[in-house]
Amino acid sequence: MSEFPEEKNKKVQNRSPIFYEPVKRVFDISFALVSIILLSPFLLLLVLFIRISGGGPVIYKQDRIGKKGVPFSIYKFRSMVYDAEHGVPLLSGNHEERITRTGRFLRKYRIDEIPNLFNVIKGEMSVVGPRPERQYFIEQIMKRNPSYGELQGVRPGVTSWGQVKYGYASNVDEMLERLHYDLYYMKHRSLWFDLKIIFCTVGTVLRGRGV
Repeated sequence: MSEFPEEKNKKVQNRSPIFYEPVKRVFDISFALVSIILLSPFLLLLVLFIRISGGGPVIYKQDRIGKKGVPFSIYKFRSMVYDAEHGVPLLSGNHEERITRTGRFLRKYRIDEIPNLFNVIKGEMSVVGPRPERQYFIEQIMKRNPSYGELQGVRPGVTSWGQVKYGYASNVDEMLERLHYDLYYMKHRSLWFDLKIIFCTVGTVLRGRGV
């Protein structure tokens, strides 16, 4: 199968079994709870290191757009200096000065996204699904590829096919390139595909290829 939808701007259709969504939700909650419990000693150490490296709050909250276009606050471990954006939405590169020393380590192994699991428990996110974006960037993407709107038909994910195959995007052009992979996921999503993405994500994390 091709990695991209056959027609980029054609409405995405997915014929997942009727049990897919409820089973996925049960899996999401179970996975998030077990992960948080098992990682709790490690998370306490992280809180200490993040607090030492630059001051400011340990948990960073940012407005994102979720399922059906509903906004929510995504939780992440802070990887940048406090007040890095000064109120102006920016996409971060891999080697910019705003990222703290601890933050580079967190991003390399995608540890900064662990607090997303609390968003999963709240029902705002799924373990697997297209990564949520900010409204500021969504508006720019939609002008160039309206198919992005299809992604808002599902809960956004902690990890995604776009993250696995493409990685972080540092500008809108790269976000549009990554969109191809997320549209492919929307068309072919299934429990098997979700497990494949989780397995690939674990490999990415262990190899330190988060950025």
